[in-house]
Amino acid sequence: MPWNAQLNLDYRRQDDRTLLRFAHDGPLRVLKSLYPEGNGVCHSVLVHPPGGLVAGDTLDVQVQVQPGAHALVSTPGATRFYRSDGEAATQRVKLQLRPGARLEWLPLETIAHPGCQARNHLTLDIAPDAELLGWEVTALGLPATGQAFDHGQLHQRIHWPAHWLEESRISGQDHRLQQAAMGLAGHRCLATMYLASGSPMPPARREALLHTVRDVIGQHSLAGSAAATCPNPHVLVVRALAPLVEPAMNLLQLLWGPLRHAAWQLQASPPRIWSV
Repeated sequence: MPWNAQLNLDYRRQDDRTLLRFAHDGPLRVLKSLYPEGNGVCHSVLVHPPGGLVAGDTLDVQVQVQPGAHALVSTPGATRFYRSDGEAATQRVKLQLRPGARLEWLPLETIAHPGCQARNHLTLDIAPDAELLGWEVTALGLPATGQAFDHGQLHQRIHWPAHWLEESRISGQDHRLQQAAMGLAGHRCLATMYLASGSPMPPARREALLHTVRDVIGQHSLAGSAAATCPNPHVLVVRALAPLVEPAMNLLQLLWGPLRHAAWQLQASPPRIWSV
């Protein structure tokens, strides 16, 4: 029997404080909300106690950030898509930012176990003057334990209508995609980081932000398989390939602080969960 869950988060600015109201149905909820940077930024940790999704399961997360509010959302563990002999498991996330809102969407990695049938979809709705800083890290199989992603399907999608679409369909049996130099080149982890702005970023700002992230990438062990670009004035994107999750996540975490400061003049205050 499918085990479905829904979680609705609503961040609102009240005086100088960002407050969270939430509602949940099923095993998906907010573990804790913290204010390590003061009242203006609410850090929330989301938990899914079952620890993974199997055939027919659906996780549905809706996040609204109201005008002037600033939220940072993270998770304590990976999202795992387990083996399925039939129906797909689905994670759907919609992030909606009102004018002047800021959101940092920083979950831990998604793991596609061998034999999974998985859909992982993210939809963005970003108003003018609102900005979203987020990432998506995906591991194919469990290479550290010798479990290759040699069967199963993963459909990933990031969609901001009229502005940006990232979509991939990865089959465990598509050896050309996984091994070829024009594909994943033998890597088993894909990472994407993005800064999405509801208002077009002027060319000078885009260049300054690109310079910031490229400086960090150039000093990292993944410099040969990572790059940054602005596909349009609304979006900055960093992409990286890695053999395992750890170097990819390390790169994104190192990028997060300088990019956050360059974009918003805020110092890095890493979520505690990153050090657990």
